[in-house]
Amino acid sequence: MDRRLAESVRFVSLDVDGVLTDGSIWIGADSDSPHGAARDVRRFHALDGLAIRMMQRAGLVVAFLSGKRSAAVRLRARELDIAEVSLGSGKGKLSALRGMLARRGCTWDQAAHLGDDLTDLAVMERVGLPAAVVGAVPEVRAGAAWVGTVPGGEGAVREFAEALLVARGEWDGLVTEFREGGRFAG
Repeated sequence: MDRRLAESVRFVSLDVDGVLTDGSIWIGADSDSPHGAARDVRRFHALDGLAIRMMQRAGLVVAFLSGKRSAAVRLRARELDIAEVSLGSGKGKLSALRGMLARRGCTWDQAAHLGDDLTDLAVMERVGLPAAVVGAVPEVRAGAAWVGTVPGGEGAVREFAEALLVARGEWDGLVTEFREGGRFAG
């Protein structure tokens, strides 16, 4: 990863389906509900959770940015202290991210986005560090400054976070801090 780009990043937005997850969406119905209320279930990788904590510990704002509403994703965001979350915004990802950046006092050049599908293109064209998971569609990979080798939902966020933090010169210190303390406080 380009060190100059990595050092400029203050804000990291992550797509959800296909990046934090493998893209599968499991939907079931609550049989106890009179209307069979839908429940969605997602599988997240533990390596990604620690990677998010490491980026936060390095002072980066981490956000979830998805075109689909999901109670499961909101729960995961709460578990990881992700304050900036946009799920299913009718205004689209670009508008949602614009608002997040404004709230955090960040510019587009200070933002990175890790995506995989066509819905990420507009965001990737604006951010300073566009990144893609290995399974991203060709248009997304073509527009990315960094492309990973790990599939979404299998530790792709961890791979990106490590590349970003290594390029910034922060990875080794964070690993040492974690090794000595065993965890990162909220």
